[in-house]
Amino acid sequence: MAELCVIVGMGEGNGMAIARKFASAGFAIAMVARNAEKLKSYQSTLQSENITSHYFLADAGDGAALKTALEAIQTQLGTPAVLVYNAAVPRMESVLQTEAETLVSDFRANVAGAIACVQAVLPAMQTEQKGTLLFTGGGFALYPDPNFVSLSLGKAGIRVLANTLHAALKDSPIKVGTVTICGTVNGDDPKYSSDAIAEQYWHLHTADNSEYETIY
Repeated sequence: MAELCVIVGMGEGNGMAIARKFASAGFAIAMVARNAEKLKSYQSTLQSENITSHYFLADAGDGAALKTALEAIQTQLGTPAVLVYNAAVPRMESVLQTEAETLVSDFRANVAGAIACVQAVLPAMQTEQKGTLLFTGGGFALYPDPNFVSLSLGKAGIRVLANTLHAALKDSPIKVGTVTICGTVNGDDPKYSSDAIAEQYWHLHTADNSEYETIY
């Protein structure tokens, strides 16, 4: 049976590129997002490229829904070899205007959903003594923008989450990594195309577990 890569927060840019990269190495793909029509479209596109994929519905801001989806994935497809958390709310809103509840709501998808996913898959990974946990980070973690306060907090949170998970799991075979993307994804940019970025996730999966972060 093919190894399984689960992508939470599946999208047409980095998500599809990550799917293609891991599929090229023989992985089956499980996609998680909240929009069924988009997921069906991604599945159809991947199928046309002879890539096996499955999709499951869950909103990244709903921890219970994420748990249910990941339990279904493990029941139907087995333990993920790789979990990629790629979800975020790209809200453009000034720190002088945002509401506290907006920050809390966005944090659920930007950060809390990631730990919910980790907690759903980590026990099985630990039982099998293998697995990789990868997170999509961003340059706002290093250079926060007052006009993207929610996303800046979210990417800082993802960076801290990856750091602490790496420290907590450093003596185990489970790998942890985050790609801190310090640019705008653009298909015409040789560095920041989705395909180039996807290579960084593959590198973290295949490299040793000494470093948790790629600043890209």
